[in-house]
Amino acid sequence: MHRIIKRKLLRSARISSLYIIVAGIGFIIIFPMFFLFSFSFMSDYETYSEWPKPLVPSFRAEFMIDKDAEGYHLHIYNKADGAFAAFGPLFFTRAGEDLENLQKFIKRQANCAITPSGIGEQLDVVDKEGRVEFTLKKEFLANYILFFQVTRDAPAAVMRSLMVAGFTILISLSIGGMAGYAFARYYFKGKNLLKLSVLFVRMFPAVTIAIPMIIILARMGLADQPLGLSFVYSVGQISMNIWITASVFMAIPVSFEEAAMIFGTNRVGAFWHITLPLALPGLAACAMYSFIGSWNEVISAVVLTQFNPTFPVVVYKSLVGTQGQINLVTAGSVAQALPAIIFTLIIRKYILQMWGGVRV
Repeated sequence: MHRIIKRKLLRSARISSLYIIVAGIGFIIIFPMFFLFSFSFMSDYETYSEWPKPLVPSFRAEFMIDKDAEGYHLHIYNKADGAFAAFGPLFFTRAGEDLENLQKFIKRQANCAITPSGIGEQLDVVDKEGRVEFTLKKEFLANYILFFQVTRDAPAAVMRSLMVAGFTILISLSIGGMAGYAFARYYFKGKNLLKLSVLFVRMFPAVTIAIPMIIILARMGLADQPLGLSFVYSVGQISMNIWITASVFMAIPVSFEEAAMIFGTNRVGAFWHITLPLALPGLAACAMYSFIGSWNEVISAVVLTQFNPTFPVVVYKSLVGTQGQINLVTAGSVAQALPAIIFTLIIRKYILQMWGGVRV
């Protein structure tokens, strides 16, 4: 009896330890991503003036305006200190130019929108009561909008990155899929050695491949072009796709194709109507890896692009050249991650099917 209880307690302890380890790994992975996501919505004031930093950005900002002999004075509520703190231009007047500059300053520092007439209404209260407190709603996507406005060529870079990712999927999946099918269905001398050799290209850093490709792409007229960049990305993706698709096709019995050919179709028809639908989950996994790999690639893109950068290059250069605009850089980083997340969600049912989760 004691042995049974001891075994159950030991088993419970092991399961609890496993849960703690998994939860710890999940926390280590998720918490930095959550902090990055939260940082992308913070205003300049929250980013650089409040300490410790709030985990969740606020949706509103509280202001106070008072008056003395020199003019009006603007304050903002600091949550860390629990009090209003001096903010922005120390003194300003009712002059139209001052109110417009103050409007832009509040917009830039707190991500809040207010019109000069709205400021004038608050100053009327100050003249009567000596001070006024008011709350403004933050524009939650202000950092994202500002990033695309101030970053050179960012919208066009997004389109170029999508083109590069699309070309990479098309090239690597078509070549890698056909090679994977050949490795799965045919037997020839040196097959295993050849299959292993396709992985050699992934052993070299991306920059070592990118440098000689500059000359090749220049001779082909594809230098600094999305199609040329996709060729470079496909070099590494093809080898991975060969291994994935070969395993997928090997898991599909060849008897299925033979049965289809007995009923009147040819080998191409058997592949198209029988093998290919069954292989869709594996092909979707290849497409996901190719998209994420090409979308997030920076090193090769920095070397191979000059006037037509991809979006990761734009984000990278904004990070390298930033001067105290961390919230804008994090907004660009989150914007870079969104297409990969959306693409993964679109093909998730095929990925789950590959692991036996659902049927399409």
